[in-house]
Amino acid sequence: MFAALRRLFAARNAPPDVPEALWSAVEASLSCLAHLSPEQRLRLRQMALAFLDDKVFAGAQGFEPDNFARLSIALQACLPVLNLGLDAYAGWRGIIVYPGDFVIPRRFIDEDGLLHEYEEDALGESWDGGPIVLSWFDNPADYEGANVVIHEFAHKLDMLGGEADGRPPLHAGMNVDTWCAAFDAAYEDFCARVDAEEKTELDPYAAEHPAEFFAVCSEAFFTAPAGLVHDYPGVYAQLAAFYRQDPLQSKA
Repeated sequence: MFAALRRLFAARNAPPDVPEALWSAVEASLSCLAHLSPEQRLRLRQMALAFLDDKVFAGAQGFEPDNFARLSIALQACLPVLNLGLDAYAGWRGIIVYPGDFVIPRRFIDEDGLLHEYEEDALGESWDGGPIVLSWFDNPADYEGANVVIHEFAHKLDMLGGEADGRPPLHAGMNVDTWCAAFDAAYEDFCARVDAEEKTELDPYAAEHPAEFFAVCSEAFFTAPAGLVHDYPGVYAQLAAFYRQDPLQSKA
């Protein structure tokens, strides 16, 4: 399997010669970029081109991501690291894109030593040290409010500290205790609300694990910041410090 992946990602994708019309069309489709200033948008474009030069895209199930899809994924992936740098995504190259959601075979051994195998529908998956797997929908409404790109790339940032646990390596000046206090309290509250079947702004999937809570909160930070800061202001503040961005601030 891994040998096949190495062959699949043997050559890089050269960055496309992107016409202004394509930039504008892709950016107009991404509401998560609305808070960026013209200077920030220019830096994001430059970073997206460098990202495309470094990463290798491969379609799955006969799907071939076109320039619109590749550029859209690149812009969304680079948004969280706009003020952190692309080195945060170093050490791996492959991005596998499915035409819609896909199925992941799962297996686990229970406490009695019995092996269980099942299939799980997914929109994305991140492999530690390996590629990212994403779903692509031509109709953004099919995402149902989720941003699978930001979600999976947040997992990659989380994995910089080892196994994804919802606590990525923090910058100098950030306090681990403050981070944990904000996220632990919010996660406990969110899980209780999900258990009580309350309607929540965040995807209930965030209750699955602290790593999923971090990834879903990262989605919300860039796509629905007002709701996140209303429900969990401490989490919003920590993410603003971590991503070195504040989507709620006015354009500079």
